[in-house]
Amino acid sequence: MIELPKARAVTPAIATGSARRLRTAFRNSSAEGRDPAAAIAALSEAELARFAADWDFWARDDQLPPEGDWLTWLMLGGRGAGKTRAGAEWVRALVEGRPGWTERPCGRIALVGETMADVREVMVEGPSGLLAIAPAATRPRFQPSRRRLEWDNGAVALMFSSEDPESLRGPQFDAAWADELGKWRHQEESFDMLQFGLRLGSLPRQVITTTPRATPLVRKLVAMERTAVTRAATRANLAHLAPGFLERVVGRYAGTRLGRQELDGELIEDRADALFSRAAIEALRVGGAPPLARIVVAVDPPASGRRGADSCGIVACGVTAGGAGYVLADASVSEARPDRWAAAAIGLYRALSADALVAEVNQGGDMVASVIGNVDPDVPVTPVRATRGKYLRAEPVAALYAQGRVRHAGRFAALEDEMADFGPDGLSNGRSPDRLDALVWALTVLMLRTGSGPRVRVL
Repeated sequence: MIELPKARAVTPAIATGSARRLRTAFRNSSAEGRDPAAAIAALSEAELARFAADWDFWARDDQLPPEGDWLTWLMLGGRGAGKTRAGAEWVRALVEGRPGWTERPCGRIALVGETMADVREVMVEGPSGLLAIAPAATRPRFQPSRRRLEWDNGAVALMFSSEDPESLRGPQFDAAWADELGKWRHQEESFDMLQFGLRLGSLPRQVITTTPRATPLVRKLVAMERTAVTRAATRANLAHLAPGFLERVVGRYAGTRLGRQELDGELIEDRADALFSRAAIEALRVGGAPPLARIVVAVDPPASGRRGADSCGIVACGVTAGGAGYVLADASVSEARPDRWAAAAIGLYRALSADALVAEVNQGGDMVASVIGNVDPDVPVTPVRATRGKYLRAEPVAALYAQGRVRHAGRFAALEDEMADFGPDGLSNGRSPDRLDALVWALTVLMLRTGSGPRVRVL
């Protein structure tokens, strides 16, 4: 059980606003075997009220400002992950001049949302907005007609809509909270005008709370040197969501592009010159495969099993008697020794009762078949050797997708990320597209005649 050494140690932590130390004590101190409930019970009524409203104590780590001299805190989170609460609490801390958050109270703060209605209904009056999270004694006065909030210490927050970038021309601020930047109407223009207005104080900062969308501006912000990025999934805030929400929503969207973006808070990017379309993959996705005439497991082995080496692509596909292809499984492994990736490939081959195991042998030659044979000599290996580059041999397989002839029987996030990021110069990160290579081998052997479209030679 986590304890505090003495109950009275709670009081100065709360009174000074340094509840991060208190939270650390609750989490890490068990030396004296005391119940933390006793420490809470010792608080006065005023201290208890302060404790209940102390965001430093109750917040998750990803909801607290990052350390360092960042200029932009970009909080990427799923729906219901607590982004709005984090943004509102950050503004509240700046207004109060809370130690550890700011050197001095901020006097002028910009609140910017997609529309003025969003600013009012989410950032100001919402369940996690500025009015709801403030204790009664320090709650700001909301003046809707003037589009502003005022605090007793003289601080003001002004409201702006991304629909009107010009309204940000002129006002100046020492802090800003921008909500749902990923779906702003005039994203670049409004953001640029906001930056020109952040010119008060010694270190004007901004927090951006948004569900991630791979817009040019969001991608630029992620890459900027003085941007601190934190991420939060919907499930991290489960205690504050309606019962059954995750079961109802995750069951439908888990693993999809939409689910990974809206629930997991992932920034899903598509290349304009990608050979495969993520939208096409989603449109043809099915829950399971029909009876299949043939199944193969394809292996694209790495050149090395050392740390940092490429993954071993292991993908299973099948084809119906009518010629429709189905992607069945992705069992790829990273930084694996030959015996490990061979065992993974053979395990998938056995689990699916596959007809053959297709192995690319450009890197290892006869070694590939030998490694597989050492693990299970009864597995028939079909060696294939590439005679053209990765992009050229993937083109006829991409054509199968474009024709609607290949369906994914399930969700394969890592494989689909490679497909959507594969262009003429390979993957944008420079790594080898091992999962995609294995997919190409499998569908080539199953659906393309070796003498025409595919740029491979079956040995």
